[in-house]
Amino acid sequence: MSYTGPEFESPQPRRPRRGPLTVALAVLVPGALLGWGAYETLGGGGSDSAAHAASRTDSSASAPAASRGDDGKVSGSPSAPSGGSGPLQGKVVVVDPGHNPGNFRHTAEIDRQVDIGTNSKECDTTGTSTNDGYTEASFTLDLAHRLRDLLEREGATVKLTHDGDSPPWGPCVDERARFGNDAHADAAISLHADGSDAGNRGFHVILPGSVHAGAADTRPIVGPSHELGVRIAGTFPRATGEPPANYVGDGTGLVTRTDLGGLNLSTVPKVFIECGNMRDNTDAALLTSGSWRQRAAQGISEGIVSFLRDS
Repeated sequence: MSYTGPEFESPQPRRPRRGPLTVALAVLVPGALLGWGAYETLGGGGSDSAAHAASRTDSSASAPAASRGDDGKVSGSPSAPSGGSGPLQGKVVVVDPGHNPGNFRHTAEIDRQVDIGTNSKECDTTGTSTNDGYTEASFTLDLAHRLRDLLEREGATVKLTHDGDSPPWGPCVDERARFGNDAHADAAISLHADGSDAGNRGFHVILPGSVHAGAADTRPIVGPSHELGVRIAGTFPRATGEPPANYVGDGTGLVTRTDLGGLNLSTVPKVFIECGNMRDNTDAALLTSGSWRQRAAQGISEGIVSFLRDS
C-alpha cells in the first residue's frame, strides 16, 4: 500500500499389451500416482491464476486471485494441523493479510470511517499494485498462507484475520486489531507491500508509537512490539536479501507510527511489515516471485519464533 496513502494498512510409458484388465491397471495406477504427486507438490490443491494477472484499480474492478508461485506452491494450500508439537506449542500468532482482494468490489463499504483512537480513518483500502497489475492484496494473502504453514510447523496456533473470500471485504482496520486482541495473541503481524515512487525500494517494519487517546492505549505493548519488530528486521533481510528501505527509517528498516488503527487499537504485541515497494521494478520482480515470497515468509517466521522463544 502506498506509504503516503490513507491507513496504508496502507506419462509413464505403457507396458506391452497383456489383456484388458492388465491394460486398465497399467493406465490407471500410474495416472493415480501422478495425480497424487501433483497434489502433494501443489500443497493439496487450490485455484491457479497467472502470477501477473492484470487488474483494474477503479471502483468497479475485481482484484485478481493470488498468484501461483514459481516454486509450485499455490495460495490457499492446506496447512499442517494448528497447535501441534514444537517450540511454539501453546503460542498464538495472528497473521493479518493487508487489504482484501474483494475490496475492489466493495468500495462503499471500505470507505466508511472508523474510530482508531486518535482520529477516524477509512475502514480499509484496496491497497496498491505493481505496474503490471499484481495487487498488494494478492501478495499479502499468498504470503500469509506461507507464513501460517511455517509457524504451524513450529507448533504455533495461527489465526488469519481473513482468507480472501471470508469475509468478502475488509475487515476494517479496527476489527483487525480486535481480532488479535480477542485471540489473546502472543504476537500479531500485518503483512503489506508499499506503493511509493520508483527508485524507493527496500523493506521496513512499522512499530506502534505511544498512544493514549480515546479507545487507543498502546503503552503496554510499545516495548514488546519494538522487540518483535527488531527481531523481524534482523531476520527478514538475511532470508530475502532485501535491504532496509532507502526512503524511510534512516536505513534501520524500522519506522514508528501513531496513525494506524491496526496498531493503535492493539492490546497485544503487533507490528506491520512493508516487504518492498511494488512500484519499483527491482522490488516488483521479487514480490511477484513465488520463491522469493517463500523466503520472505521464512524471514518473518524466524523473527517471530525468536521473539516468542525469548518472551
